[in-house]
Amino acid sequence: MIAVIGAGPAGLAAAAALQRRHHRVVVFERAEVGAAWDTRYDRLHLHTVRWLSCLPGYRMPRSFGRWPSRDQVRAYLREYARLMRLEVRAGTDVDRVERERTGWRLVTSDGMISARRVVVATGNCKLPDRPDWPGQFPGEILHSVEYRNPEPYLGRRVLVVGGGNSGAEIALDLVDGGAAEVMLSVRSAPNIVRRDAFGVPSQVFGIASEHLPVPVVDALARGLRRVSLPDLTGYGLPASRAPYSDFLRRRVIPILDIGLVDAVRSGRVRVVAALERFEQGAAVLADGSHVLVDAVIAATGYRTGLETLVGHIGVLDASGRPLVHGAREHPTAPGLHFVGFQLTLGGTFRLVGTEARQLARTVPD
Repeated sequence: MIAVIGAGPAGLAAAAALQRRHHRVVVFERAEVGAAWDTRYDRLHLHTVRWLSCLPGYRMPRSFGRWPSRDQVRAYLREYARLMRLEVRAGTDVDRVERERTGWRLVTSDGMISARRVVVATGNCKLPDRPDWPGQFPGEILHSVEYRNPEPYLGRRVLVVGGGNSGAEIALDLVDGGAAEVMLSVRSAPNIVRRDAFGVPSQVFGIASEHLPVPVVDALARGLRRVSLPDLTGYGLPASRAPYSDFLRRRVIPILDIGLVDAVRSGRVRVVAALERFEQGAAVLADGSHVLVDAVIAATGYRTGLETLVGHIGVLDASGRPLVHGAREHPTAPGLHFVGFQLTLGGTFRLVGTEARQLARTVPD
């Protein structure tokens, strides 16, 4: 038996690809299929175009439109598991993976389970990364995973911390929903691209970048931003001189603009410096300024949370990310695979499908 941990896009794609090669596969999921999408904010849509966001063997329905919503993605994943006839053990938490003489042992909420191979597909967003800012703040502080919609923030002043897609979209959602003031706190100016430039999804450019020299991609990205977006330097969002190099170094997906640029230029969203601490009830920023807000939303990302699961095996780097991906195996852990942990400009759904097919081709009968 091959055990797959996680019933999100990566786990389902890996299970389906392995099953088509006539392996017996069991997917272990602590909640239910696609459960992570239940915890995302209401406004969320895929940033990747529908026709490049399908898992192997089943295309997303055309009725989903160009950019599928959170609820549509969740429904798609559950239908995928049904159509592929995957064996999913929902409500089973896998706490630890341990070596056995002829394979692996899973320590689960249902007891010990043996498997000849294990595929870890729990994703990059398992544990919210919550900064511990010094000082006392009398208002509300929450992570973006806890944010649903702007209704509770009507007429309130909100500081959104984080220059990624979640922070940008939540800031836009708040101003559209009637927040009195919205500030977006960023430490390093994020790269920004149009989600759809000149009728071509940015994902297509991302796929093309994988096959070109880095300096060429940097030059193309600079040119594309120059002709598709206004200069935002005066608003605190200067363009990078080497956007693709920055992505390869920092592994932060660019903000795919769905309205933030206009909101910043119109003053509805104000970009401010990084949040450093709280002092006498105010938020103190890196430039020394103090701002009074009613709530802070930390769109500060996630951690893999793999340390307790496989950290003892020696297959993670210092940040808790896998050292190998897809079909590759770590020399000290044959039969242990990781799918869905790589960050790409070409789209996660597309990449996990590729990783799943490559893995299935290399696993012996």
